[in-house]
Amino acid sequence: MTSLYVDRRGVELELDGDALVFREQGTRTGTVPIAPLSRVFLRGDVRLQTSVLGKLGERGIGVIILSGRKAEPTMLLARPHNDAARRVAQYRLSDDAAFCLAFSRSLVFDKVSAQRDYAQGLREIALAHRYELTLVLRTLDQILPRIAQMPTIAALRGIEGAASAAHFKGIAAIAAPRLNFSQRNRRPPRDPLNAVLSLGYTLLHTEAVLALHGAGLDPFIGFYHQLDFGRESLACDLVEPIRIEVDSFALQLFRKEILKPEFFTTSEKGCFMGKNGRVAFYTEWERQAERLRKILTAHITKLTERLTPAPSGITRDNGDI
Repeated sequence: MTSLYVDRRGVELELDGDALVFREQGTRTGTVPIAPLSRVFLRGDVRLQTSVLGKLGERGIGVIILSGRKAEPTMLLARPHNDAARRVAQYRLSDDAAFCLAFSRSLVFDKVSAQRDYAQGLREIALAHRYELTLVLRTLDQILPRIAQMPTIAALRGIEGAASAAHFKGIAAIAAPRLNFSQRNRRPPRDPLNAVLSLGYTLLHTEAVLALHGAGLDPFIGFYHQLDFGRESLACDLVEPIRIEVDSFALQLFRKEILKPEFFTTSEKGCFMGKNGRVAFYTEWERQAERLRKILTAHITKLTERLTPAPSGITRDNGDI
């Protein structure tokens, strides 16, 4: 399965049997078969018939509309999984303090472990920054054994924040000076690397929402991220240990010069990726997204197993993701 990215002004989408037809100024300019699609991303002034949305929903294809320069996502979801019992079990466990704490400890441990492994790998290749990365590793090594001792989710958030601050210090050390990256910032991002990180995290989050919805889980009811109006808290939970994949991906785009600082514009309103940058980004992202979807699916499978009552006489460790 693959994704379709439409980022072009004045494009109109129509149906022709089991294919999407592209028209510009009344002229047919392309055709894409629907069968292999799993996602359709729309950005810019794209027009389409309601029959297109109906066909995509019928086929279980999610539609993500990225609005404005910040690419704020709006998702049109297909029919969810039929097993409502999963959602009932999810709601019950969201009120189980012991489960939520065990789940959260496991999640934060996995995230910090991934950050530590990444820093270790960077230290082996970025010899000029070995000292800075050694400091990052020391911090993460001190944090890891403390995670299981955290008595509350609030305490876990604090220790997770400390780990992330150390992680981004390591990224700042190895990022090219021309990227002007010193720390993680957002809303709006203020440099090219942060702009790519924000877009990557947004797309990863939408993938998690779509995957959870398709699996019959409620993206809004989380265990580590608690209820918050308008936030898909379970999707936030799901992506935390996987964010490192986006971090690595973003750095590689600049190190390989697939993306360059001149592809971005910066003002007091923030740093934004231009059209050339978006074309390069989405081409590479689709390759990355296929791998991320498999990781998300594996995590969701484990989670749904823990939401399913175990046979008599069998117990499960419900803390794992």
